[in-house]
Amino acid sequence: MNLSKKNGRQIPGFHRLLFDDMFGRELFNWENSNFSNTSTTLPSVNIKETAENYEVDVAAPGMEKKDFQITLDGNLLTISSTREHNETIKEESFTRREFSYQSFQRSFELPKNVVDEEQITARYENGLLNLTIPKREEAKQKPPRLIEIS
Repeated sequence: MNLSKKNGRQIPGFHRLLFDDMFGRELFNWENSNFSNTSTTLPSVNIKETAENYEVDVAAPGMEKKDFQITLDGNLLTISSTREHNETIKEESFTRREFSYQSFQRSFELPKNVVDEEQITARYENGLLNLTIPKREEAKQKPPRLIEIS
C-alpha cells in the first residue's frame, strides 16, 4: 500500500489519487463539464480516433433516442439526457405512486479546425448511443509520399 507523509502522519492512497488524477483523464479534454443531476453514475463513454473520424460511444441502456439531446456550440459537443418515469397503481386498499427522474450531461471539447461539424451523425441502438464525428479533409493524415531526387 502506498503511503505518503503529511505532518508526520501517513496518508493512505495519496499516490493512487495522484495516479487517478493524471491518467484518468481522456485525451483532448474530452471530460470537460460532466455532471449528473441525480448523483447517479455517468454513462460510460468510449472514444476512438480513426484516420477518417472520431467515434464516440455512450453506454445508456434502457433509454430511448427521444431521451437524448446533442448540441454543438463552437467546438463544445454536449450530450445530455433527461428521463422521467411515473407510475400509479390503484388497488382496493391503497394507491401507490412511483416515479423516478434521471439526467446526465457529458461535454467534450473537440479539437479546433479538425472536425467537419456539418457531417456529425448520431444513432441510438441496443442501449448504445453512437456519434460519428468526421475529420475535415485537410486534417486527415495522408499516407507518406515518395519524393524523387532529381
